[in-house]
Amino acid sequence: MPLPMKPYMPPLEPRLSLVHEDGALLVFDKPSGLLSVPGRTEPDCLEARVIERYPEALTVHRLDMATSGVIVMARSKEALAHLGKQFEKRQTRKRYIAVVEGAPDADSGTIDAPLRCDWPNRPLQMICEEHGRPAVTHWEVLERGEGRTRLALTPVTGRSHQLRVHLASIGHPILGDEWYGDATSAPRLLLHAERLELRHPNGGAWMSFEVRAPF
Repeated sequence: MPLPMKPYMPPLEPRLSLVHEDGALLVFDKPSGLLSVPGRTEPDCLEARVIERYPEALTVHRLDMATSGVIVMARSKEALAHLGKQFEKRQTRKRYIAVVEGAPDADSGTIDAPLRCDWPNRPLQMICEEHGRPAVTHWEVLERGEGRTRLALTPVTGRSHQLRVHLASIGHPILGDEWYGDATSAPRLLLHAERLELRHPNGGAWMSFEVRAPF
């Protein structure tokens, strides 16, 4: 049986938080609690809100509903193809910020653990050496606190729930994670897509977009 879902109550304000706009792409700061694309019964999402203002906008990639941060959309099919290929070939550079439970022994490390859907408990994901798809996450300690640690995360791959599952697998779940940790440990999932670097669809110049974590 799929996991029962909590009532969907997306944040209403700000309706959109624009980070960058040009003729080929749009960059937004997605709030925690807002779907990237429509759900089966939830039409309100970042994509729908963007299309209200930019009817030509096309979704390139997604962030988990509970995750906040930088997300890019294309303004043409040509830009979509260019950006989509960068994500597919892992040419983009991503940096996330997370606050996790406990204190890792080392100051940095790499988690290399393949992932697949946990079908009886979907949409949860799970580590599976036999049938999982490759998934790699680099992590680095930024700050140690009382019973918690602030990390910078660099995912090499982009599997569903990758950062959440990987950190939980080493005994340091992200605070506020209702599925892989303790939902009561924080008011929201403390995971934020802080920076995204990619090549511009027009000309190929590297561009970097950054929004500091709100926690």
